[in-house]
Amino acid sequence: MKHYLEAFWNAFMGTMDWTWKSIIFDVPWYTNYFWGLIIISLVVWFLEIMFPWRKEQGIFRKDFWLDGFYMFFNFFLFAIVISGVYRVLQLFFKDIGIKASSLAIMDITSLPSWAQLLIFFIILDFVQWFTHVLLHKYAFLWKFHKVHHSVKEMGFAAHLRYHWMENIFYKPLKTFGVMILGGFEPEQAYIVHFLAITIGHFNHSNIKITWGPFKYIFNNPVMHLYHHAYTLPKGTYGVNFGISLSLWDYIFKTNYIPEDSGSITLGYPGDDEMPKTFFKQILYGFGPKDKPHS
Repeated sequence: MKHYLEAFWNAFMGTMDWTWKSIIFDVPWYTNYFWGLIIISLVVWFLEIMFPWRKEQGIFRKDFWLDGFYMFFNFFLFAIVISGVYRVLQLFFKDIGIKASSLAIMDITSLPSWAQLLIFFIILDFVQWFTHVLLHKYAFLWKFHKVHHSVKEMGFAAHLRYHWMENIFYKPLKTFGVMILGGFEPEQAYIVHFLAITIGHFNHSNIKITWGPFKYIFNNPVMHLYHHAYTLPKGTYGVNFGISLSLWDYIFKTNYIPEDSGSITLGYPGDDEMPKTFFKQILYGFGPKDKPHS
């Protein structure tokens, strides 16, 4: 038990120390996710202001500051708290003989760097797409995911507005994706992480982008807006589940873009019951099960 407590504490303090060093620019620039998130956010927000899709939407849209707080809470504060838990789990699995390579189905270490990054990006994105589908399909998961879907005006910061329990679901499955690669992360994995942040910000932004013919590969704001639509196609529990890539939706027939005016109502039936404050929202979802989004 003692080594688990030490592992928890060391991981907790290590993550907190790394976050502080990021704030004061005492880490390599390409791993500085704190200022990287701020720069990406400011750039996308500037583009929203200059080229607004929904022109009636204010620069400081509804829940702008709430979503901004969620960004830093989920990306940093909660990451610090939960880092110790994940380290303990890693140590536990190691103690019972389950290694990072136990589920490996491919070895990408001998491939060129660009191929390693591409495979790493694709596998992690598919795992997140699959997890996202589960969040909509099953009632006990949907009740937490409703926090993200309570957004009524879309903007870049809505990207990281989600219930902290989603980290509990996403992280193990993302770790599973890495285990498929033998526990290997490419040396330049930071490129994938920054790319995912950028695409996620754009997908939630008030900018009309479809990427032209690449819309069948990359997710985009028009496609993702319909993921947040109040009214879904009959018989579905969600559409356009793509995180960075849209191709999974086209492959599995969950794509849906009836038009591109952007003038649709966002949310879900009963979203008026969602608490308006951050502290009440992070406690939301622990009551009776809700029906899936439909």
